[in-house]
Amino acid sequence: MLNFIDKIGTKNFGEAVKGYNIRVFNEREVRASAGILFFFVTIAFFNALLISNFIYLRVFVIVFFVDFFIRIFINPRYSPMMILGRIFVQNQKPEYTGAPQKKFAWILGLLLATTMMILIFVLNVTGIINLSICILCLAFLFFESVFGICFGCIAYSKLSSKKPQLCPGNVCEISFKEDVQIIKKEQMIVLSIFLLFISIVVYRLLI
Repeated sequence: MLNFIDKIGTKNFGEAVKGYNIRVFNEREVRASAGILFFFVTIAFFNALLISNFIYLRVFVIVFFVDFFIRIFINPRYSPMMILGRIFVQNQKPEYTGAPQKKFAWILGLLLATTMMILIFVLNVTGIINLSICILCLAFLFFESVFGICFGCIAYSKLSSKKPQLCPGNVCEISFKEDVQIIKKEQMIVLSIFLLFISIVVYRLLI
């Protein structure tokens, strides 16, 4: 299946950077573009959920579809969201990530966008299905932009027979955690108490 996916879209997918034996992307740019998309899908989602205004959702679906279509079938460097991301992080030192896993993740994104295009503009469906797909997109974009966690990349690493290279945050290479990465027992206790406190506050405010 991954061999078939590798053949989808433009050739020479990714950027050729001296010193790297595979094509790559600037992870800072990718995360910035995900953050921009997350901002817009949040606005679209809550307009649809709270006041049943689906105009912003329709616009976002078109933007999302066009952007990911350009990434896969033309060239990611011409993706409007990637260009915006580059503008915002152009003065930051690049952090490179492998292009193959990003291609897989973006194909999944394009499939979600295509599904939404069909539901909204062909079948004229509005409701829980659309909002559910929006929630999925929100989760994917949030985790990538905030934490650098790419679920599509994780899926690629599980399905690929070859070990992925240059994963975001170097998760492919990390075999042990440094002391500053280890979550201590007392930290979990503090977190649990805090969550319990917030839950009580929310409950008391709602009753």
